[in-house]
Amino acid sequence: MRSPRRRGRPSGRAISLPAQLDQADDAQVDGDLPYTPGSARGALSHPAFRSVWLGTFASNIGTWMQNIALGVLAYQLTHSAAYVAAIGFAQLGPLFLLSIVGGALADLVDRKRLLVACQVEQLLFSLVLAWTASRQHPSTTLIFLCVLAVGIGNALNAPVFSAVLPVLVPKRDMPGAVSLQSVQLNLSRVIGPAIGGLLLPLTEAWGIFAINAATYGFAILVIARAALPRVQRDESAPREVSGVQRLLGGLAVARSDPLVRYVLATVFSVSFFCLPFIGLMPVVAARDLHINPAGALYGALYALFGLGAAIGAVSVGTVFVTTSRMLLIRSGLAGMAVFLTAFGLIRNIWVAYPIVLLVGFAYFVTITSLSTALQAHIADEVRGRVMALWIMGFGGTVPIGLIAGGAVASATSVSTVVVAGAVVALIIGAVAWLRAPEAEVGVVGAA
Repeated sequence: MRSPRRRGRPSGRAISLPAQLDQADDAQVDGDLPYTPGSARGALSHPAFRSVWLGTFASNIGTWMQNIALGVLAYQLTHSAAYVAAIGFAQLGPLFLLSIVGGALADLVDRKRLLVACQVEQLLFSLVLAWTASRQHPSTTLIFLCVLAVGIGNALNAPVFSAVLPVLVPKRDMPGAVSLQSVQLNLSRVIGPAIGGLLLPLTEAWGIFAINAATYGFAILVIARAALPRVQRDESAPREVSGVQRLLGGLAVARSDPLVRYVLATVFSVSFFCLPFIGLMPVVAARDLHINPAGALYGALYALFGLGAAIGAVSVGTVFVTTSRMLLIRSGLAGMAVFLTAFGLIRNIWVAYPIVLLVGFAYFVTITSLSTALQAHIADEVRGRVMALWIMGFGGTVPIGLIAGGAVASATSVSTVVVAGAVVALIIGAVAWLRAPEAEVGVVGAA
């Protein structure tokens, strides 16, 4: 039996990951594993993780293809900014409103069946959406309802997927799994719009929606064939006395556990205050950078942000796999503050390109490190409900922050919104240096 050793551990203040990750470090030192534990390569060495990751990657690419086509179709049908905004809310709004329900279901029912059911629901309504858009005079009401139905399916699916993917690997490889989960989200954000933009003139919007439906079919096939672990519940833990208590179990964990509370407060704050610039990017392009938001120069700007985010995410599971998560969070927030300030003040598109890539990089180094610390810390029996709160903060809070940011931009300028987000990132980073949790705190097994 190997004696425990701690070599090359990061110094300074840091969030300690669970004992299993320490053991992974020991294994790495001893050289008894063919890959670096906790790395992206380590996660991909597990067949179940690899197949589910690839299947959902394809599905996410289809989703982003559909998102691009939806915006174009909504404007072509109505020339109404209000309708375009309503379609955007139908896509993302359910993440904020229903993620808690999805998280509760993830900890209550068979996760594999729930994932398949959500994918089937999204496939069916994507097909209805394709049929509706193919009509000579498409119903704007029916299009909105179809998009809303797909958004609801996504809101129920996202917490389940976030709870399942990291546990398809051993604890030692969880950082790599979380890193690849973030990579998938961001590469699909780059690849999907690129493919959608090329195909849209050839297939029209309804063709894009049909292709997206096919990607759901691929995800269903992969998930149905994968062996997903069942939730391991602590039989000695007290059981919920009511459905409401189960529904709000994630909130109970966040209230009682300093690390969970810190991570969730950070992601909510970053999403609300720092990310409105993404939704306001067309305004930044037109007013500050003096380029056409419908042109290729703008497409490159948006793609570079997604590329930087993907590089940042994968670096957490590769280059920075042995670096303290707290150091990455602090550094990422500091980088966001600096690069967001620069992005809000520059007026030249060629300077904006490398800056926006660095913004994406710093943002997803921060987000992926936060997610890794959270996933490694929480117990599996509450993972779905806690990750539902993460999804609310990561995705559901963004459109709310965008509404507030749009109002501020209308009253002042879009630069004010971007720089204000940088100031908030600096404040959050200062909190990370001064008051962030130092050690793991036991999570209630069944909150």
